[in-house]
Formats: sequence, C-alpha cells, structure tokens
Amino acid sequence: MKKYISHPLIRQDSVEERTYQLSVALKSLEANTMVVLPTGLGKTAVALITAASRLYNAGGKVLMIAPTKPLVEQHLRFFSKHMLMEKGAEPAETDFAMFTGETPIEERACIWRSVKVCFATPQVIKNDLLAHRYDLDDVSLLIVDECHRAVGNYAYVFIAEEYVSTANNPRLLGMTASPGNDPAKVAEVCENLHVTQVESRTESDADVRPYVHERTVEYITVDLPPELAGVVNTLNLLMEERLSKIAGMRFRVPPLKRLSIRALNDLNGQIQARIARRDASAYSAASLHAELMKLRHAVTLAESQGSTALATYLGRLISEGSSPSGSKAGRRLASDPRLLQLHALSTSWNREIHPKAEILAKKVTEELESNPDSRIIVFASYRDTVNMLAGFLGERGIDARRFVGQASRDSEKGLSQKKQIETLSRFREGEFRVLVATSVGEEGLDVPSTDLVVFYESVPSEIRSIQRKGRTGRSGSGKIIVMVTKGTTDEAFRYVSQQREKSMAKGIRSMQAPAEDGAGISPDRKGVAATDTQESIGSFSGKGPKIIVDDRETSSAVVEELHRMDADIELRRLQSGDYATGERVIIERKTVSDFMDTLVERDLFGQLSELRREASRPVLVIEGREDIYSKRNIHPNAIRGMLSAIMVDFGIPVIFTPDEKETAAMIYAIARREEKESGERIMHAHRMMATPSEELEAIISSFPGIGPKHARILLKELGSVRAVVESGKEELMKIKGIGDKTASSVFETSRRTYR
Repeated sequence: MKKYISHPLIRQDSVEERTYQLSVALKSLEANTMVVLPTGLGKTAVALITAASRLYNAGGKVLMIAPTKPLVEQHLRFFSKHMLMEKGAEPAETDFAMFTGETPIEERACIWRSVKVCFATPQVIKNDLLAHRYDLDDVSLLIVDECHRAVGNYAYVFIAEEYVSTANNPRLLGMTASPGNDPAKVAEVCENLHVTQVESRTESDADVRPYVHERTVEYITVDLPPELAGVVNTLNLLMEERLSKIAGMRFRVPPLKRLSIRALNDLNGQIQARIARRDASAYSAASLHAELMKLRHAVTLAESQGSTALATYLGRLISEGSSPSGSKAGRRLASDPRLLQLHALSTSWNREIHPKAEILAKKVTEELESNPDSRIIVFASYRDTVNMLAGFLGERGIDARRFVGQASRDSEKGLSQKKQIETLSRFREGEFRVLVATSVGEEGLDVPSTDLVVFYESVPSEIRSIQRKGRTGRSGSGKIIVMVTKGTTDEAFRYVSQQREKSMAKGIRSMQAPAEDGAGISPDRKGVAATDTQESIGSFSGKGPKIIVDDRETSSAVVEELHRMDADIELRRLQSGDYATGERVIIERKTVSDFMDTLVERDLFGQLSELRREASRPVLVIEGREDIYSKRNIHPNAIRGMLSAIMVDFGIPVIFTPDEKETAAMIYAIARREEKESGERIMHAHRMMATPSEELEAIISSFPGIGPKHARILLKELGSVRAVVESGKEELMKIKGIGDKTASSVFETSRRTYR
C-alpha cells in the first residue's frame, strides 16, 4: 500500500513518500546543498518537500529558477498541484507567480511583494536585481534547477552571490541529474552556488531501486551509403590541402584522421600565438583554419545527419561566401568548383539517402502500432535535421512536430517560449505522439508517458546523453535507441559519452560526504554553513550615480561590477550605445575583437555617427588585454588612422581598459562626474521608456532645470502633461516641493513662442 507525505503545506495523499527523497530533503535543510538524482527520480518532489519545510519553519518566500520558460511553467504546475499555504489553506492567486521575459517589468516588483513562491528564468531575476526593483532579503530558500549551468558568467552565479550576501536567512538547493565528469567544473559549480555538501543517489542504491523503471538501450549501427562516403572523401581531400598549406607555414598540424574539434582548437592556439607576435603568415593560417572548421562540420553532417542537412549547409556556405560581406575563407570555399559540385550533387538527391531516416520511421511506426497511446521523442543535434525528420515522418503518415529554440535564422523561424509550452502541452495530452527536438528539449521536460527516446546521433557530452535518456522511464518502463554510423564520429562519441557517464558517477560519489565533516568540498568551504558567514545589507537601493544600461548588456560582467559598486542601475533598450549617464554622456563598449570585427565587417563609422547624434558627450571604450594591432590582418597604420579619425573627426574620446572590472570602474567614474556636473540624476533624453508613466516623466524632466524628481512631483499632483503646462505659476508653487525656479521654468517654457 502506498504511503504519502504528511506535511501541513503539502496536500494530503498527494506526494508519494519515498525514503530517499525525504532523506535528501532533510539534508538539504541543514546546509546549502547540491542534489544529484537520476532523471525521473523526483528532484522536483525533493524541492517541494524542502520548500514546504522552509516556508513552514522559516517563513519568507521561495524562489525557484530554471533555465527555460517551459521548465519554469512545469515547476509552477507541479507546486500548484501539490502545495498548500499556511494552516493548510488553498493557495491564493497571488501566492504563486511566474516571472519570465514576457512578464511586464512594471508588474514584477508589485507581484514580488505578495508572492510566496516565485518561479522564474534566471536572466529576469538578474535584470530585476541589477535594476533594484526588489531584493532577496526575505527569500528563505533559493532553488536552482539544472544547477550544472552555474559556471562562468551564467546568471545563476550572480543570483547566488547576491542571495547569500543579502538574504536574512539563506538556504540554497541546487538540483541536477548530470553535473559533468570534470571534478574541477563540479567544484566550480559548488563554489559559485556556495554549496557546502553534495547529496546524490544512483539507480543502484537500495532505497532508490524500488522506484526505478526498466530502461533498455539499443544501439543501431548503419553503414554510410556510398554516395555520402564519396562526398566525405572529397571533403577530406579539401581539408588535406588546407592542412598541407598550414604545415608549410611551419605550424604543427594533426593528421586528418585525428582532426577533432580539440585538435582544431589546439591548432588555433598556435595561430593566435603567432598573430600576437605579428607574424604575417599567421593571418593566412587563420583564414585557412576557418575553412577547415567549415569543412569539418560538413563532414559531420554527411556522416551523422544525412544528405538533406548536408545540402542545406553547403547551400548556406556558398550563399554566405558569395555575399559582399562574406569572409575571405567563405569566398574561397564558395568559389571552389569541387565544393560547388558537391552542393549540386547533394541537392540532386530528391530524397534523404542516409539509412538512419528510414530506420527511424520504421521504429516509430512499430512503437505506435504496438502502443498507440505512447509518446516518442526523437533528438537531433541540428535544427536542419529536426526539420527534415519532422517532414520525413509526416510523409509516412506519422504526426510529428518539431521542438526547437526561439532563435530565428534567415527564412526559418524558431519557436517562441509560448509556442514551446503550447507544443509540450499538446504532446502531453496526446494530440500528437512524436516530438522531434534539438537540445532545447533535453533538460527537464517531464512527459511521464514517454515510452521511446531516439538519439538520431551519438553525443560526446555525458550531460546531454544523461538528459536525453532521462526523458523516458519516468513512470513506467522505457526504451532508448541510439543510432550510430559505422566508422564515423558517431562511434567515437558513443564510447566517449559512456566513459564520461561512468567517470561522473564515480566523481560524485567521491564528493558526497556527511554534512558535519564537509569532506569532498573545497578546503576553504569545509564545515561552513551558509548562514554562518552572511550578513543582511538591509536597504537595496543603489546609492551610487545613476547609470542607464542597455538591456542587451546584462550578460556582461561589467553590469555585475557596477551593481557591486552600488551604482543606481536602470535597464532600458538604448537606441545607441551601451551605457548612458546624466543628460550628456552615452558610452559605447567594444572588446578589442568586436572593435576590429566592426571595423572590417560592419559599419563602425555609421554606429559612431549615430552615437554622436544621440549624445553631446559620446565615449568609446575598447576593452581587452589583446594587442589591437595583432587582431586581423590590418596594417597598424590603418588602425592608427581609424582611431585618430574617431577622436579628431568625430570628437569621440577613446578609452582603453584591460578588462570588465576596469571598464565598470571607468563608467562609474564618468557617471559620478556627470552627477556632480548636473547636480541631479537626469533622465536620459534619448532612450526608449519602458512604461507610459516614464514617457510622461521624460517630457516634463526635459524642461530646463527640471529633473525626474520634480517631474514626478508635478505629474503625481496634477495627473497629466496637459494639466502641468496649463497651470499658472502660482498654482504650481502651491505644490509641495515645487519652488519659484521650477514653477517659472514650466510656466515660461510652455508659453514661449518658437522662432
């Protein structure tokens, strides 16, 4: 007989009681914890138990962040189904909230004040924290789903740092099925999330075994058809020629059989080192290396994806290389008669000739015939392949829908997050039975009745392999099919991922240790509970100068540095530049590489002309430790001429900074100086406003000598721009906070005759 969890904040007879989940949740309440559980064993249930306990005992609110909107929506549905509020009450409409990029900015701060459990994508939370819309001081639990992403400059890292330094009573729970096999990376995740203990279970553990459903894995190997083998031979010949040319420039080149992505990256390292020494031959080698990368990708497509994906890619290469903006590498490839012949040949095949497609159709048909109610997910690495397979299955009477990311390219559109959620909902409900997905479908998708998962190709990443496999066997037995082309990277990737999965499991077991001794965690964090070292900073409003940041810059560490310096950050879409402060200054930030790319491939002077029109004091910051004269094959005198034209002809000062931290310090110093010059934080006149109210504030604050503070006072009292400008001077002076100078400015300016 099933037993269910009994807790005041969890619905009765709602969540099955599993010993391992309770054990992991109890450990998670003791210290900041990374939970590693195989997919399908209920990480979200652990999160629910932990959240209910924190809300019941510590109060406050819970914030759960996940990398995609479909995942966020999935967590919201789970908690809404199983969670109760204080004293066992049904949740009110305001108790749960979902924050994504589609949630209006002006609503989020208001919702945050009353919400008990908030589910969000990380970039939205990061943006709101940077802009001081709210803080995390009363968050008693931060849940980080797919926490293996917490490396580098991913938003998780910033949010975790902000959380442990501002929350009154912090506790963090990270969850993943696949933290990776690299111990250094796992340690970095723990460090970034302030994790002091790791709790993991495997399917072989005694307390887990009763809940594991059988999953069979079948490897189907196929031969590369002669037509595609001939294409690969020609592509290999093209690569051999380029490797030979690079070797003639005295570079160490790998043999063709060992030309992996790692080998190509090592070769690129040699080339970049020579470029730094201003070796002229290295620029030619860099261009040849770019050709090698494109040709190597074409080989991968021919071997593992098929003729349709190959034809599409070759067509794209030729189109890009034939355009005026095409790179030298692209132009050379597009003019090579052998590549043109390959494209003509691949497009002449009026069907998919790789045997994988037919085998896939056969396996899917067999599954649907034996179990008409089953769900099937097919994973492919490339969107072109997903499109081909969805159409290929459709031609055979199988209703298959594609599931891809948001980004659009040329004539092909991605799926918006709203469309992704809608597609998943229809798939769960059985409106169609087959989902063909790129990697966007690998993480966390919960479709309990998925009976079959197909890998259209092997993947070398143990994380991706585990995530794909985890889409089946969640509530019953499941089957996994991995398709492998003999004698290709498919075979190599199959064995690489298998070895890395074993290595990951071994590494996680070595990190797990009792919370009290802290073994396995980096030495400087042993035995330190998150609450022992944290202080609340109280007020969350920025005390430094106001800086308007373009919302596309939030992935940059510059914005995080400005936030740490306590700048008053406002996120907006700027028409020109990346940062604005006061009423005069707009700052355009470019890395050294981006500056040189813009110089060669895009209209730099057009950008600077726009910047000059928008600001009376424009500034260009060029960031990076690289030698600007070693990037690209451009003579140093030409670069000096460009820089002098920017400073002399455009009147734009150029500031060089070594890194993001110094860039932030420079922007902060400029903003501080502008604040002193103006005497008030002036709203920038050239930016786009986020709300109608801010548009009105911008109009009134543009009157001489009037800033946003007085604009808000006037509009709050009088209600509209019309009422403000139609008021008499004496009437304006009766408003608290409005003196003679401000009243005179509004009254006289609004009545002045234009000449």
